[in-house]
Amino acid sequence: MNKYLITVVGATAIGKTSLSIKIAEHFNTEIISCDSRQFYKEMKIGTAVPSKEELAAVPHHFIQNRSIFEDYNVGQFEKDALIKLNELFKKHPFVVMVGGSGLYTNAVVDGLDYFPKVNPEIREQLNKEIENGNLPKLQNQLKELDLESYNAIEIENPHRLVRALEICIGTTKPYSSYKKQAKQKRNFIPIKIGLEAPREIMYQRINERVDLMIKEGLVEEAKKLYAHKNLNALQTVGYKELFNYFDGNYTLNFAVEEIKKNTRRFAKRQVTWNKKDTQIHWFNFEEDENTIIKQIENLLV
Repeated sequence: MNKYLITVVGATAIGKTSLSIKIAEHFNTEIISCDSRQFYKEMKIGTAVPSKEELAAVPHHFIQNRSIFEDYNVGQFEKDALIKLNELFKKHPFVVMVGGSGLYTNAVVDGLDYFPKVNPEIREQLNKEIENGNLPKLQNQLKELDLESYNAIEIENPHRLVRALEICIGTTKPYSSYKKQAKQKRNFIPIKIGLEAPREIMYQRINERVDLMIKEGLVEEAKKLYAHKNLNALQTVGYKELFNYFDGNYTLNFAVEEIKKNTRRFAKRQVTWNKKDTQIHWFNFEEDENTIIKQIENLLV
């Protein structure tokens, strides 16, 4: 019997969590999260972790299962997710995967790309630039060297930015050129479902979500994490801006507006990343969930 991994993708705040739960309930299965921000148990509000009711509706995996003090990357997640999938496929012919991290989604479905080793001094120099407050300079450098990666990765994340730049500089080839390698064989058939909305609606939903996070206590959550603000896990939209507020660089209102602006930028990059994937079956975010489920059933072979 064939095994199917039903993957739900789309921009942040588009409604992926709700749809993934409906799909998992219909197929009587479980959910794997590949949202790289929701792995960390200390970052609940700012990463829009599903509610207690949502988590109770269907078994979820890889949500708040790590600490910000642990080093965890996409390579480790790929291995962990494949082990979990093998376990779940023994019980279920279908498994649902959901998340906003395109790199993590692709790692599970297609495997990671190979990147050559480069001189570690390049990374050291780039990190010094970050420490000296030259993030915009490095963003512009990536734009010049590799426009495709500039438009696809989360350039506000120093770790992702440095990773792309060190490959560009160390190999004299674009980082994106190494991301077009042959896909690895998997023991499941992927079905990719995408949710989309007009940009103005997507941005409105993002703004409303940020307002809700503030109301639910995001400022207090960030304050508890402030002492560890240099950890890689906390180089994340929603926290960085509030750390600037605590440092006295921003007013609270300005920090909140920056969170909204940077989240909208992140969503735009998610859209750019996903639109390149011709395997995704797209639906309007308001589409009836049962209609989407019927379409999934029509895709089964």
